[in-house]
Amino acid sequence: MEKFEQAERSIVKKYRRQIWLPFLSSVKKYRLIREGDRIAVCISGGKDSMLMAKCVQRLQKYSDFPFQAEYLVMDPGYNAVNRQRILDNAELLHIPIRIFNTKIYDIVAKSDRSPCYLCAKMRRGCLYKQARELGCNKIALGHHFDDVIETILMSMLYGAEIRTMMPKLHSAHYPGMELIRPMYLVKEADIIAWRTYNDLRFIQCACRLTENCALGDSGGNSKRQEMKELIRRLRRINSNIDKNIFHSVENVNLEAVIGYRTAGGPHNFLEQYREEAPSALDFTGGKR
Repeated sequence: MEKFEQAERSIVKKYRRQIWLPFLSSVKKYRLIREGDRIAVCISGGKDSMLMAKCVQRLQKYSDFPFQAEYLVMDPGYNAVNRQRILDNAELLHIPIRIFNTKIYDIVAKSDRSPCYLCAKMRRGCLYKQARELGCNKIALGHHFDDVIETILMSMLYGAEIRTMMPKLHSAHYPGMELIRPMYLVKEADIIAWRTYNDLRFIQCACRLTENCALGDSGGNSKRQEMKELIRRLRRINSNIDKNIFHSVENVNLEAVIGYRTAGGPHNFLEQYREEAPSALDFTGGKR
């Protein structure tokens, strides 16, 4: 069996419960892919986006509803080694990629703004633009379950708000375009297990501006890395901690929060609060 066949087969066989079924669950539960969609599957060269591409390929092959996919790689200024690794992995896994070049790393290096924020914003804009030129109505990113949990904690601990990474979003600047995250319910540990089982090597992030981002799995000293370590420690106390964090944002009790925000502005619990305590007797004179 060729390597690409083993890698693809392992998704639906060995890692069926861990990867394939959560992937399908994400697609169905959040209505991420619909009949007639043309999706730009955005590949950064890391394990998450490469696995997402294989899952979308498999779904496209056996789906009950027809949709199209373009496998899109944006080069923000990779060095020659990382660019070649992406090309080699795409060939190895039989992913028919389209690659286009940008100068994002050069631009970000000259900016005084936060490099990660600016880079992410520019990359997203370039992907939307290229996807629209290819006739796509959606872009798919490889964010997984752990990314969602880490985002929730970062928002609470550093942003002083409760916010999550949504499974899909309408683009604010490209009307008619949507961002979807098909790996939303797939855990990072299972992605790593799939990669290891198939003896695959992907780039980590390849960013020239952050420490320790090269081939392999070493992470930088980022806030997200802090969250990963925090979750690891909490999981020793409660093995379901990540699931509980995830379900907490699915199960928000608006009657027990001090305030919340909508597009219409901020709201406070006092708007609905009854200043007078209810009487111990009901209107018929009976006790409550």
